[in-house]
Amino acid sequence: MRKVTWRLSCTLVLSLLVGPTVWPLAASKAAEQAPASPIPADVPQFVELFNGRDLTGWVDVNTGRDTWAVKDGLLVCSGQPIGVMRSEKQYENFVLHIEWRHMQAGGNSGVFVWSEGFVPPGTNLPKGMEVQMLELDWVNQHRTKDGEPQHIGYISGELFGANGLTATPDNPRGSRSMSRELRCKGKGEWNVYDVVCADGTVKLAINGKFVNSIRDSSMRKGYLCLESEGSEIHFRNIRILELPPGITTPEQIAKVIE
Repeated sequence: MRKVTWRLSCTLVLSLLVGPTVWPLAASKAAEQAPASPIPADVPQFVELFNGRDLTGWVDVNTGRDTWAVKDGLLVCSGQPIGVMRSEKQYENFVLHIEWRHMQAGGNSGVFVWSEGFVPPGTNLPKGMEVQMLELDWVNQHRTKDGEPQHIGYISGELFGANGLTATPDNPRGSRSMSRELRCKGKGEWNVYDVVCADGTVKLAINGKFVNSIRDSSMRKGYLCLESEGSEIHFRNIRILELPPGITTPEQIAKVIE
């Protein structure tokens, strides 16, 4: 009696899930035979920003010929000289997925969103919102004047306006927003960033959990930039899903670079 009751209960639950008149086995076979519905053209989809073969879609701004290379399907940055390369096109509202790993203890890098995409004279990095990528030993290698390690917020995946971009941090460390939980992995280990950018707000998920955010960005449309800053870093699986545009003013949009 128990087995019959259990079977009837399972059948009832499954019938509620797939419809009261469809038996589970028939529903399973029907699902296997049914053709996949085509995705409408106006539904946002992820697009690869790095094809694993070359640097198509990216433009060097102020680094060198040997700064960026493709090896074994990975985008490899030597870290020298300090500078960036940018995306060919601008983005406004989007979800950016990017995976990275430092190959040197204390390594420094990042990705800029809503960037102007150029570097003013006398500087190495552009105006934009930086999503920080620091290797965990950075705080020990760059100690305070008192010999103490730097604040742990530095290596938490901080978000901050660089070179003139302003914003309001949700978990402030000065003008920067630090993550509420330390989730970045160390040298040689892959980290996964999912960066949601919409209407002046940036939310960052690190290795599967949202832990940081910043808002009221003074720039809301611009270029993506990958940063070279002193040490080797690898990137892979760089893709973007564009979202519908919002309401912006001309001052919030980077000038198009011809």
